[in-house]
Amino acid sequence: MSSSNKEQLSRRAFFKKSAQYSVGAIAAASAIAPVSMKADDPAIIEEQPWATQLGDPVTKNRYGLPSPYEHNVLRRNSKLLRSGNWQASIAMTPIHELMGIITPNGLFFSRCHGGIPHIDPNKHRLMIHGLVEKPLVLTMDELKRYPNVSRIHFIECPANGGPEWRGPQFNTVQFSMGMMSCAEWTGVYLKDILADVGLKPEARWMLAEGGDSSHMGRTVPIDKVLDDAMIVWGQNGEALRPEQGYPIRLLLPGWEGNLCVKWLARLEFASEPWYAKEETAKYTALKPDGKAIQHFYANEVNSVITSPCPEKPWTHLKKGDIVEIEGLAWSGMGTIEGVDISFDGGKNWVEASLKGLVLPKAWTRFSYIYKYEGKPLLLSSRARDDAGHIQPTVKQERSVMGVESVYHRNAIKTWQVTEKGEVNNVQVLS
Repeated sequence: MSSSNKEQLSRRAFFKKSAQYSVGAIAAASAIAPVSMKADDPAIIEEQPWATQLGDPVTKNRYGLPSPYEHNVLRRNSKLLRSGNWQASIAMTPIHELMGIITPNGLFFSRCHGGIPHIDPNKHRLMIHGLVEKPLVLTMDELKRYPNVSRIHFIECPANGGPEWRGPQFNTVQFSMGMMSCAEWTGVYLKDILADVGLKPEARWMLAEGGDSSHMGRTVPIDKVLDDAMIVWGQNGEALRPEQGYPIRLLLPGWEGNLCVKWLARLEFASEPWYAKEETAKYTALKPDGKAIQHFYANEVNSVITSPCPEKPWTHLKKGDIVEIEGLAWSGMGTIEGVDISFDGGKNWVEASLKGLVLPKAWTRFSYIYKYEGKPLLLSSRARDDAGHIQPTVKQERSVMGVESVYHRNAIKTWQVTEKGEVNNVQVLS
């Protein structure tokens, strides 16, 4: 017998013995018991191809790429979510595939009104004028001379969850709740720039305008500007991507994503808002009494269970398996204080654990360890923040918002889990 064959037999014997021992140890007490493990599993016994040859050089892709086995983790779009043309479409984040609270830049949700411009940063300028003592125009180099800060915040489209305003439309968490992401942003507080240019006392509003083909403009009250508004050029340790507003964008932590103007080119300060101008039009919502809400700002307290979900069912589980229920909670009005989970559509609640970083106006992970029984469930989550806001039921939300608007829908979301472990998007009204 050759030395290589002896080596292979010795390897088989070692791993068989190790596997048998491991099964006994795991079965004694573990979160993954009961578990089945074959001592002669080829994945354990045989040397795999990737372990027998040199891999790619680290510089093969000078900008790193995900593993090809993660090919299904992508932003997606639906024809139902296109705003008249492909350039003005929405790319939805696969929130069920994410880990922690930071969204990779390549998966960050994106909404454009006139397509994605490719701006030369050397030619880009930021003009600041109106009710300021010293109007000025900043180059990118001049802007970056200000001391920068890095903060973790989510950005959420006000239409996130909008497809649910009358009832479920998408049997998927990505399409129903994927108009949001969370990142670490690097830039300068706008109040630090205004300390230089001198804001006049009568300034009450700021118009932010983008430099893309739509020249989208949004009006922001001065209190927010002087609180935590930022001009950012960095996202998750690198420059903004073009679809996120390269070279600079406005960031209003916790507030509607559409207010965080991308490709920022102009800031004008005034005593009155630009209500009547078409370029500063905002999203409004028609209430049940026929009146419309003209101004939305902060995104309300919200949560969603991301595992299980329609894309990640429990069809592989057996009765008695221990599984982790996991999800995301967020609030534009403060910091998440707690999350409850219901297995019966909101009749009874248990408290979940918050895991990882818990930060203001940022995603917060929650978790609950559950013993799977193979029973039908109505699985819901309910978040609360430190400002005293509690996520409402569908009935409570509709009493205020009606069913005529797709904006600011933050009602409790429910998944139906069948006896077979399949997961469906349903709506519990009470």
